[in-house]
Amino acid sequence: MAIASILASTQNPFLRLSQPPSPVSRSVVFRRYLEPCGRRWIPRSIRACQSSDKLGGDGAISASAQRFHFGKEFMSFVSDNFLPLALVSGVALGFANPTLGCLADKYSFTKISTCGIFIISGLTLRTEAIGAAVKGWPLGVFGLISILLLTPSFSRLIMLVQLQPRELVTGLGIFCCMPTTLSSGVALTHLAGGNAALALAVTVASNLLGILTIPFWVSRYIAGGVGVSFPTDQLFRSLIVTLLIPLIIGKVIRESFKGFANFVDNNRKLFSKINAICLSLVPWIQVSRSRSLLLSVKPKVFLAAVGIGILLHLSLLAFNAVSIRILSGVSGGSKNSKENTTAVLLVSSQKTLPVMVAVVEQLGGAFGETGLLVLPCVAAHLNQIMIDSVLVNLWRRRGKDTSTGVKTA
Repeated sequence: MAIASILASTQNPFLRLSQPPSPVSRSVVFRRYLEPCGRRWIPRSIRACQSSDKLGGDGAISASAQRFHFGKEFMSFVSDNFLPLALVSGVALGFANPTLGCLADKYSFTKISTCGIFIISGLTLRTEAIGAAVKGWPLGVFGLISILLLTPSFSRLIMLVQLQPRELVTGLGIFCCMPTTLSSGVALTHLAGGNAALALAVTVASNLLGILTIPFWVSRYIAGGVGVSFPTDQLFRSLIVTLLIPLIIGKVIRESFKGFANFVDNNRKLFSKINAICLSLVPWIQVSRSRSLLLSVKPKVFLAAVGIGILLHLSLLAFNAVSIRILSGVSGGSKNSKENTTAVLLVSSQKTLPVMVAVVEQLGGAFGETGLLVLPCVAAHLNQIMIDSVLVNLWRRRGKDTSTGVKTA
């Protein structure tokens, strides 16, 4: 009888699956019978290590786990597309509530954001990057020639477009005569992994030299040869304060505090996001200022002006890309690295809005209503940043895919 009772108790001597005693706990219990100790079998219970919210009754992923996965994917998408999302948010906020944007404009937040971008550029500027910029001087010289001498001629084609009110076309023509953007090109070069030092050099030099070339091109292509007076001294001082001095301050801080320099180098993604936030303040403020005027223009006419601005930027990208390719072929491509090419292509294909606004305001209505002159340029400024941010994201993803393929190989 003792042997029979032992055999009856060991019908499944290895593993028995039992539900937990409490209905609240969802963990699975496995009961296993060990070696006999004396005359008795000793049961031991082992609980699963997985938390109860991972599995449902049928083994499927629970709702909380799905929400966690979705949140992780969403945050990854936001991180990869932070710049275009910040720009779109700035435009949407300007349309939804222009009061805050107008208040920010009153307290010169545009200048503050521009100074912030160049301080960050100085903080992230490595000394070896300056040497790389010097080595890329042929592309840098081409960038200056393209910005100051070649691309202003596109305004002659723009002035041939028949569109009413005429100020929309005139404003785009003036916009085409401007130097490169004060901050957008540098910020996008950072994000694209290009030579930021070369982009900074071309940006500062073109904006300072542009003070001399803007009157000539506007007088020739826009005013039909009529002389126009420009606030040269005022623009020069403004550019020194908002571009050159913040850049020097950032570089001095980096070289003076090595611990902070290491912190910046280890958190470049964070500073890139701060750069993007500063950059998004510009469209937010400009849309807030121009919202009422934008709503007063016929949608078809405004969309036509927006289309001209988009076509202008695509033409500048194509022109500079082909020119850089030809220049690289002539020089053998030895000095034109991918980083230098990226920097010059982005910087030389953009036009600055703040300098254009300053020039138009100082003209005192010589070419028509100031608001209508600026309005299409605000859209063109936003579109060129959006288009280039999409390009930068595509380049970054391609670079990640390439590096992943190399590691796999």
